[in-house]
Amino acid sequence: MCSGGAAAEERATKQEAETVVKKAAAFIKENGTEKGYAEVNNKVGPFTNKDLYVVVYDMEGKCLAHGFNPKLIGKDLIRLTDVDGKAYVKERVELGKTKGSFWHDYKFTNPVTKQVESKETYCEKLNETLVCAGIYKQ
Repeated sequence: MCSGGAAAEERATKQEAETVVKKAAAFIKENGTEKGYAEVNNKVGPFTNKDLYVVVYDMEGKCLAHGFNPKLIGKDLIRLTDVDGKAYVKERVELGKTKGSFWHDYKFTNPVTKQVESKETYCEKLNETLVCAGIYKQ
């Protein structure tokens, strides 16, 4: 658990993750991928808050948009593993092939604390993509 106001305030909630994914998916659907992905990629845009940011993958694991790390855009991330060896992008894509929305657990470096932490990511399928955002567990 975080103690103290500043650290606790930096953490997004499950509800915030679901809300930002729904808003990002609706924005992409309404405005098209070019404009939609540009807004997802905007680090100071509407889809980034605290330690929360949106990522969009195709159903092969390629990163189409990333609200925190633009270097990952266009890269095939299907083989990425977390510190425990979990192929989290591959698992996420497999879940996306059978579910319209879901939560997914793995470990990742928190951009605020710079520490590897347990993370839970919410994803929704939009056409042949997954729109996702995750929270770091406290």
